[in-house]
Amino acid sequence: MNRAVIIWRVASFLVAAGFIALWQLIANLKLVSPVFLPGPDRAWGALVRGFSSGDLWSKLAGTLEHMAYGWLAASIAGIAIGAIIGSSRTMRTYVAPSLEFLRPLPVSAIIPVAIAMLGLTQAMALFVIAFGAIWPIMLATIHGFAAVEPRLYEVARSLQMSRLAVIFKIALPSASPDILAGMRLSLTVALILSVVCEILAGLDGLGHWVLLSARAFRSADLFAGVILLGLTGYVTSVAMSLAEHRLLAWQAAQR
Repeated sequence: MNRAVIIWRVASFLVAAGFIALWQLIANLKLVSPVFLPGPDRAWGALVRGFSSGDLWSKLAGTLEHMAYGWLAASIAGIAIGAIIGSSRTMRTYVAPSLEFLRPLPVSAIIPVAIAMLGLTQAMALFVIAFGAIWPIMLATIHGFAAVEPRLYEVARSLQMSRLAVIFKIALPSASPDILAGMRLSLTVALILSVVCEILAGLDGLGHWVLLSARAFRSADLFAGVILLGLTGYVTSVAMSLAEHRLLAWQAAQR
């Protein structure tokens, strides 16, 4: 293993350990009321109790389900729409103004519209998560398709390849690094919006767990939920990075 990588990992571990030690010190000295700031020992105890009782398993499964469905819907729609727009200069010219109007819209402004149309339901959560997560994927796909070397399109024309063949055999492999980077970013967005929808709509998940814990002043349970959300985001990001590395191994082999 590279020495620089080892040093980086050790330094990351030491920073995390120092943060936890400082947190424990502040909690022990009661610089902040224990009602609001439990120590990491109490948060860990709440995390263990939650998993032992099975409550956190169901909450975690609910959040992962909301995140996965919204992310998958956003990925399919974002790649399809991005491929259509990115592979056509005319589409980019005419559709770009509409995209620039919708892209800056904060998802928080869409949530009341989604609630009015769909109610406080799973469908509302799916729509909100997909709407927020689609933009990194779609914009990355558009950029990836637009950045394909013109010479490749000239070769495709000389071989009389169909439009679908050009997309799947030339443009999509060339744009795959941008697409996978957009999917990794949108996965984080999907997790954040899953928690927001669970808090607003009372859907079963970690967001609802955190909300109820805060209302009942169960600070240890609240921090346990926050820690679990952070771990979920980290694990899914690492998993996506590993998948990205595996799927793009052919590019490294060509270099």
